[in-house]
Amino acid sequence: MRLKPQELERHLKQGLAPLYVLMGDEPLAQRECLDAIRLAARAAGHDERTQLVVERHFNWQQVTAFGQAISLFASRRILEIAIPTGKPGVDGSKVLQALAAEAIPDTVTIIILPKLEREAKNSAWFAALENQAVSLALLEVAPSALPQWIAERLARQQQKADQDTLEFIAHQVEGNLLAAHQEIQKLGLLYPAGQLDGAEVRAAVLNVSRYDAFQLGDAVLTGDSEHTVRILQGLREEGAQPVAVMSALAWVLRGLVKVKFAETQGGNVSSAMQQARIYGERQNQVRRALSRLSMRQLEAALQKLGEIDKAAKGLLHQDPWLEISRLCFGLARIGKR
Repeated sequence: MRLKPQELERHLKQGLAPLYVLMGDEPLAQRECLDAIRLAARAAGHDERTQLVVERHFNWQQVTAFGQAISLFASRRILEIAIPTGKPGVDGSKVLQALAAEAIPDTVTIIILPKLEREAKNSAWFAALENQAVSLALLEVAPSALPQWIAERLARQQQKADQDTLEFIAHQVEGNLLAAHQEIQKLGLLYPAGQLDGAEVRAAVLNVSRYDAFQLGDAVLTGDSEHTVRILQGLREEGAQPVAVMSALAWVLRGLVKVKFAETQGGNVSSAMQQARIYGERQNQVRRALSRLSMRQLEAALQKLGEIDKAAKGLLHQDPWLEISRLCFGLARIGKR
């Protein structure tokens, strides 16, 4: 069964499914859908959560062993399997088809996939998941639809704004739903329910903190290692959370990977930037970054962000801030040495 993200809440109220598939690269939609499923599962008594990330040399027997093991801590469990490449391989294909054919007892299983290529969508494992799982496509919001998306989010907190104000917010966030979400939450904290004043909204949106994670992304793109260090220090001193910083970095890097891929395939870079929601001055930053960074380096950076995410969640014994600093400083220095 295919659902839109906005339909998930109504579905969960009717009961949990044993298998969910999240597909797409939009980080805010992925985070919100994951949180909603986890919350509903915990309310239903699924108190133990296991996360598996399919990386190079991943042993798919871990999934089989999980299904055969008896939990010592909870009778009901959550199993999350993230496949960042969207390519489970031969062994993974068999395991995913087995999961689709027979769910793990007393377990809610969530398969997390990126935006898939045509070959993956035509595979046997994907067909099996589509037939048996509740699947959600995590699509980006088109620029023309972003003002309406913002209006709907404001309505959730009993606020509304005129069209000019909605378009102003959409322009400021440049298609980044994470940034839009943060601005909407800020407006909910600053102003009461009802009609928002356009001038006040403009002042609030433009009155950002001294440092933000998207400034960090800009510094990394331009290769300004000194500015990168200053922003990292400022973010940490202002109490920014590593997960929020990583989300912004992931958004920047995913867009860069899409454009780099188009460049390596001889495609139209300007068109790829439009599709990746890269506009204005950021296009010049991305062009400079493309000349410095290889596809291999960008993919390695995204993989490293996955490891830092584990550290931020206590799954790895590493300092997430230290690892974020090393990653950002390293990316900024490439080609500048």
